[in-house]
Amino acid sequence: MPSHQSTGPFDVTLAPQPLSDVAAPAGLGRMSLDKRFHGQLQATSQGEMLSWRDAAKTSGGYVALELVRGTLAGREGSFVLQHSSTMAAGAPQQSITVVPGSGTGALAGLSGRMEVVIGEGGAHSYRFDWVLPD
Repeated sequence: MPSHQSTGPFDVTLAPQPLSDVAAPAGLGRMSLDKRFHGQLQATSQGEMLSWRDAAKTSGGYVALELVRGTLAGREGSFVLQHSSTMAAGAPQQSITVVPGSGTGALAGLSGRMEVVIGEGGAHSYRFDWVLPD
């Protein structure tokens, strides 16, 4: 199976959400995600994120799941991305992967990893390394 790489910008809207009675005292944050991907990935996604940051806002971590719906290189379907990322003293370490078995339609069997890049002024873009069965 040949591997592919797709890149492009995306827009994201984060909206604070209430925490459970158990999580609220722990200093966690909860956000809903609403994204629009551009480039070879023409899609929208919705998801949810849990996060924590230190008081200096230089270290922390987040986990998230998002359902992506649209087209990838002209193939229509959906898939789920799982995020588990940290930042230590301003240095990010990302793990964003396609959940196995989550691909639907022409994206059934999709596997891959995504990297989020935040540029000057907060502009977001992605690099998505992916594989589909023949």
